Amino acid sequence: MRGVRDWAARRLRPALPPASPSSAGLSGFQEAGAGFWSWNLVTGEVTLDPVACSVLGIGPEGHDGRMDTWLARLHPDDLGRVPAVRDAAIQAHDAFSVEYRVCRPDGTFRWARECGHVALGEDGRPARVAGALWDTTEIPCGREPMDRALLRMRDGFLVLDADLRVTFANAEAERLLGARGALLGRRPSQVLPGVVAQDLERSCRRAAAEGAPVDLDVEWPGDRRWYHLRLGPVNGEVTVYITDFTAKRLDAQQRAAAEQAAAERTARIQELTTALAEALTTRDVVEAVAEHVMQPFNAAGLVVADIRPGERQIAGAVGYPAEFMNAIGGEKMLRHGPIGDIVRSRTPLCIGSVEEYVRRYPHLADVPAAGGKQAWAFLPLIASGHVIGCCLISFARPRHFTGEERGLLLAISGLVGQALERARLYDAERARARELQRALLPRVLPALPGIAAAARYLPVGKDMEVGGDWYDVIPLSADRVALVIGDVMGHGISEAATMGRLRTAVHTLADLELPPDELLAHLNDLVIGLGDDFYATCLYLIYDPADRACTFASAGHPPPAVVHPGGTVIFPGTDPDPPLGAATPPFAATELTLPEDTLLVLYTDGLVESAGPDIDEGLAELGRTLSAACAGRDLRRRRHDQPLLAEAAPAPAPGDGEGDGPLHVLCDSLIATLLPAHQATTDDAALLIARTRALRAEDIACWALPEDPVAAGEARKHVREQLSAWNLDALSMTTELLASELVGNVIRHARGPITLRLIRGRVLTCEVSDGSLTTPRVRRSSETDEGGRGLQLVTALAQRWGTRFTPEGKSIWTEQPLPDSPL
Repeated sequence: MRGVRDWAARRLRPALPPASPSSAGLSGFQEAGAGFWSWNLVTGEVTLDPVACSVLGIGPEGHDGRMDTWLARLHPDDLGRVPAVRDAAIQAHDAFSVEYRVCRPDGTFRWARECGHVALGEDGRPARVAGALWDTTEIPCGREPMDRALLRMRDGFLVLDADLRVTFANAEAERLLGARGALLGRRPSQVLPGVVAQDLERSCRRAAAEGAPVDLDVEWPGDRRWYHLRLGPVNGEVTVYITDFTAKRLDAQQRAAAEQAAAERTARIQELTTALAEALTTRDVVEAVAEHVMQPFNAAGLVVADIRPGERQIAGAVGYPAEFMNAIGGEKMLRHGPIGDIVRSRTPLCIGSVEEYVRRYPHLADVPAAGGKQAWAFLPLIASGHVIGCCLISFARPRHFTGEERGLLLAISGLVGQALERARLYDAERARARELQRALLPRVLPALPGIAAAARYLPVGKDMEVGGDWYDVIPLSADRVALVIGDVMGHGISEAATMGRLRTAVHTLADLELPPDELLAHLNDLVIGLGDDFYATCLYLIYDPADRACTFASAGHPPPAVVHPGGTVIFPGTDPDPPLGAATPPFAATELTLPEDTLLVLYTDGLVESAGPDIDEGLAELGRTLSAACAGRDLRRRRHDQPLLAEAAPAPAPGDGEGDGPLHVLCDSLIATLLPAHQATTDDAALLIARTRALRAEDIACWALPEDPVAAGEARKHVREQLSAWNLDALSMTTELLASELVGNVIRHARGPITLRLIRGRVLTCEVSDGSLTTPRVRRSSETDEGGRGLQLVTALAQRWGTRFTPEGKSIWTEQPLPDSPL
């Protein structure tokens, strides 16, 4: 598609006269339907023949010889293009061809083709331009209408030959390439910046090589607009259509940005919804809002407040000093400030500047300075139809809140309100459960001569939900002590209540002086009676400081860790029976004889299962930690006269005279190692550590008595002499009566062998043992009965008394407080 240029050039070169037209030349042009024109570049005079005047619509008398008169006939859209083509040809001393529209006097316009050739003067400079002009409106040539359409279309159009030189360019292409009238024969790299030209020429070669169209989008240098280039191979040439799609690109970018913003808002709401759905406590709600609302809005401060009557409190805050928190909680703020307004209107309130805030609330003009913020969004938190709180989101700079942001804040306020109400209910339930658990766990461990003890309880990690882990230290007769620890399966108020029932049952059964295996059998019946879904583990241990004997039984519970004074750690009884509720008695009992100052470490599975993938590795880690902590350390108390009271929680500081300091240090060390603060736990944990003591030989006296009525007299004699040796003469008469009645009861109703034992410990224990299994019981005697009053006398004289069965028979014991004893 070479266009008219080549055709006109071929006709003009032999026909143009050197200076002025001759009659032969004129006739030739007129026969072809073309008029002649010439332009004297020195004088500026323009000469038009009649045909040329007719083409321009100028009458015979209307031509005044000026170029302005000619240009006045051009269509306004072509007025800038035609002179540029002429000027480029004059500068290049070359021929040119240009087509344009001519405005007629009747208001219509016609198409005209102008061809010209530059003639040089004697000095070598352009002196004259001459050429032909003819009407092309109705030329029946198929190529001409196409050329004309390409010339006048709004999109740029280029034709490049095999050497990538321009052979045709319409007006828009010339404008874009910035080479009006001088584009033909040049390559894109000669008129365009390097990057665009390289991309264009590379794509042209690709289109020519592949024989298929190639599309290219470029940002055009100069006007910074985006154009789509469609390159198509045609008969050895490449056509280039240049379409401005800046507006479409901007629209697409705006649509994409709007879609992305909408997607981000949706994702933001979904993330916040998920986070609030997972939030259990009020603190969780505040953290979720801080994470998923503050950052997307670029907020600098956050306050979540509960403003219900009687329960006004700040649930959480981020980015505010204490002074502002005091101000926002004041009555003026709640009733006559923005919080009061949103409570009454139940709609969000957005304040974009300090000036607007002061204008709205002049009586609270000091609040912005106290908070250090310059824009605020006050959101009412509504749940169950009532405003229960306020969420304040603030910004460090003034802010204009768009309608879209206001709608998003309204949606956020609804989500936060519902979450805050759920969290408040959860907090209340958890507080009741923890209070119940605190009431059920021992607040103070008893002071006993046989052991020193310390304990810890750790609730579940993240949500601090209460569980069923428990422990206890129970004093028994003859200065023996029972250590018990258990774990009710599950977490919650129901499990905590079940734990309390089991602890009470253990106390009751312990008072019956049952051995560990029998006690667990009775406890198993109790758990079975609670239902099929109740299970619990329990370890019950009895330590006798008189002979350092230790007996324990376990129902599904991890074995105790026994740490000998040298630091050796053993786990006896590593095959426990099934848990309570699933076991079939009898339970196996394990018996040990412990050196003095042995540590008994009782724990629940939450302590050891969190330290490794299974409980075996947890036990091994517990053993290593105990061995390392105890090796070479003296865990004995520094003074025997220190009080034995051990607080369960919080632990007293070591050496403060309350509790066994080294044991508390060991408790903290075990927990820090097995349950690091950063490690999330899924189960609560209980830990009970006891250091054993042996009763001194001088505090125990034991005698064998004959199976004869004289045994009562011998018993009174032994008691009198021993109490005198112990400087306990004040208890001699009472103790003699107790011993005499107990021995006499054995002589009348039981059989030998008979043994009398006195123990000076936390109380004075008087104990008579025999070989029978009969159980003495108190009965009401009438006035005429000769017997039956002995046990009534024992009940009246002793602080407490009872019966304990042994492998050899039974023991009847009494306890009396020592002089100056707090008991």
